[in-house]
Amino acid sequence: MNSKAGAVRTVPCPACGQDARYAADNPYRPFCSARCKGIDLGAWASEQFRMPTEAPPEDSLFGDPKAQ
Repeated sequence: MNSKAGAVRTVPCPACGQDARYAADNPYRPFCSARCKGIDLGAWASEQFRMPTEAPPEDSLFGDPKAQ
């Protein structure tokens, strides 16, 4: 038999670092609570999480339809 079948997996909550149950019965997964889930959603909504990009130089012809 598989001994892990009944084991509960815990992961650190991305918001606060406390242990969080990573199971289908945890509606906040991977977070530990509704509060932490809401904090993360708010951070995304306020654009605190961004992908780093390099903007083209302002004098570049790329993307300027008038210059093409």
